[in-house]
Amino acid sequence: MNWDRPILTDCGGFQVFSLSDLRTISEEGVEFKSHLDGSKHFFSPEKVMEIENALGADIIMSFDECVEYPASHEYTEASMERTTRWAERCKEAHKCPEKQALFGIIQGGFYKDLREKSAKDLTKLDFPGYAIGGISVGEPKEKFLEMLYFTAPLMPENKPRYLMGVGSPDYLIEAALAGIDMCDCVLPTRIARNGTAMTSSGKKVIRNATYERDFTPLDPECDCYTCKNYTRAYIRHLIKANEILGVRLLSIHNLRFLTKLMERVRIEIENDNLLNFRDEFYRKYGYTKE
Repeated sequence: MNWDRPILTDCGGFQVFSLSDLRTISEEGVEFKSHLDGSKHFFSPEKVMEIENALGADIIMSFDECVEYPASHEYTEASMERTTRWAERCKEAHKCPEKQALFGIIQGGFYKDLREKSAKDLTKLDFPGYAIGGISVGEPKEKFLEMLYFTAPLMPENKPRYLMGVGSPDYLIEAALAGIDMCDCVLPTRIARNGTAMTSSGKKVIRNATYERDFTPLDPECDCYTCKNYTRAYIRHLIKANEILGVRLLSIHNLRFLTKLMERVRIEIENDNLLNFRDEFYRKYGYTKE
């Protein structure tokens, strides 16, 4: 890859979640059918560790089950307990602990008692870092915030805290306020493929006709390569013509927008001003506080 920076690999748990009609979960692991050719595959905690060890990422995730929303307390509890047992097996099978940091994933759906137990049990296993999984899976924002602010304080303060699958600006700011250190998401590149840009004044669907003769940058406040060299009108032309350059330019911009946002968040944390910044950002971006 020639990428001389940290690399994190997921365990496949969310991908298994997304193949709900094509998989079977057991104590041993997950059997699933390829959505491409129907071929059968099997993931166990040991197999996942074998793959992640071979990939050589700096941070790797233990195998978990991501439960859909909504789900019953009974099913969520059984799933959470199995995820903890899988985490133990992952730690046992992990071959390179001195080179690769294995994180445990806190599950428990939207039940506080299960989140608390999951965090307690995983903390006993003494992983180098911990993640919150199983939220941002289609639930209302108020449910997301409730579970985020409940779960984050249960995680060790002296180890990295990772919130999985979160990439919208409002969720990133809320994560920082909750004490989260790391987030990840396909959102900036996914919406770029659909012709959408994140800007300081909100999301803009650049493929729309309103930008046909708009010769301004995507975001006048942005310092990325795209905004320095291309106009909204030209990028719209590329998107409408199905030119891959349009998707690349929007991806470059959206990624820079989020990294610049997080640079600002770190400054506001140092200045003890993150709450005020959140309110100011929400007003400008067009969000409402739920």
